[in-house]
Amino acid sequence: MKSSILLPLGLCLAAGLIAWAPKKESPPDGALEKIKAAIPDEAYAKPKKARKILVFSKTAGFRHASIATGKVALTELGKDTGAFEAVVSDDFSNFEPGKIDEFDAIVFLSTTQNAFKGATDEKELQDSLMAFIEGGKGFVGIHAATDTFYNWPKYGEMMNGYFNGHPWGAGAQVHIYVEPGKEKHPLVAMFEGDPVEFKEEIYQFKDPYDSGKVEMLLRLNPEKSQKVGGMKRDDNDYGVAWARHWGEGRVFYCSLGHNHDMYWHPKVLRHYLAGIQWALGDYEVKVSK
Repeated sequence: MKSSILLPLGLCLAAGLIAWAPKKESPPDGALEKIKAAIPDEAYAKPKKARKILVFSKTAGFRHASIATGKVALTELGKDTGAFEAVVSDDFSNFEPGKIDEFDAIVFLSTTQNAFKGATDEKELQDSLMAFIEGGKGFVGIHAATDTFYNWPKYGEMMNGYFNGHPWGAGAQVHIYVEPGKEKHPLVAMFEGDPVEFKEEIYQFKDPYDSGKVEMLLRLNPEKSQKVGGMKRDDNDYGVAWARHWGEGRVFYCSLGHNHDMYWHPKVLRHYLAGIQWALGDYEVKVSK
């Protein structure tokens, strides 16, 4: 009698566990083919040695569906060009002192809020990451990397600001242009001085944002973009991508990456590659800040 009751009950429990299991993240159908078609034939610079980057996408707030696409894009970008090996992992142990030195650059792929939440010693990981960058390694932030570590002011200073909303949502038509005078700068030369227009979520930033403290590369033109509400900057300063030195290290940030198709947009993908190779120290181009 017991077995006849327990068997259906067990099946119900199993079905319940399956129903509540977290959904596996995956890029849209056909994404891999589109990504590979957009990857340049070769790297911008020959790596000085075998390079390894950590692609970290831990979130304690909103989690972007495009993270899955970004993981594939960065993995294939490094593999197909020979520029680097991408290790995709959210394991906190990779940031521990000593262990982190296995990497040449860290990529925060749309991390949100306290990305080290749940670690045994959050401060140890913060100190280890900052020492890694200041000691001469690279850091790359993509999209929501500026929506991260509000409780860590030095991180905000390094990133040059924090997320302060996105007046231009995922479906907004935006006009992104190369910073005047930078048309031939190697980190944005792939745009050939021309603006790009597409639908994408674009951030605005709050303190410690200061476009004068970084090598500004791309901006949004609000006059030529879709008219929206919620704009908070009287100066109309809506930076999209920039680079800077931090200690002995190199920091590259690009806010593009909310929509899946950013990861197979040929010019955007080339922009990522140039920024990553510069952060790695292989693409030796002048960044004045």
